[in-house]
Amino acid sequence: MTDLNDPVVRGYLIQLMGEEGLEMIEKMPEGEVTDEQIAEATGVMLNIVRRTLFIMNENKLAICRRERDSSSGWLTYLWQLDLSDIESHLAKEKKKLVKNLQMRLDFEEDNVFYTCPEGCVRFEFNDASECEFLCPVCGEDLMFEDNSLMVDKLSKRLDELKANN
Repeated sequence: MTDLNDPVVRGYLIQLMGEEGLEMIEKMPEGEVTDEQIAEATGVMLNIVRRTLFIMNENKLAICRRERDSSSGWLTYLWQLDLSDIESHLAKEKKKLVKNLQMRLDFEEDNVFYTCPEGCVRFEFNDASECEFLCPVCGEDLMFEDNSLMVDKLSKRLDELKANN
């Protein structure tokens, strides 16, 4: 069973479907239920329940089964949570995060930056030189930016993520 109190799991689910989606999952009845039953049991609006269920289905975190009423011909959709694969989702997200942080670290290490003292802009050296080291917004002289603190933070974060494999 997935621990919905785990901050990593909660963060991932909130990013995926929002606070209301997480609230719905926490209060969702056990077993196969219709979207109307979920809305009634959780107090979440039906359109949000449906949106959340479709997001979860796309990400293989919910199972949907259709039943046809023999007398009316209407289709009924029955939904059930299936969070058994969430660890692989988290592993993929971590891999993406490591890749993006590595790209950002490489960018920070490979470039020299100039910023406006008023906080208007941040330029790489070539772009700053094209503006003659003057802020195009306010006209102030651009200042060299020592980004070593940013490089250190990115490096430490990457090391932490890589150590927790």
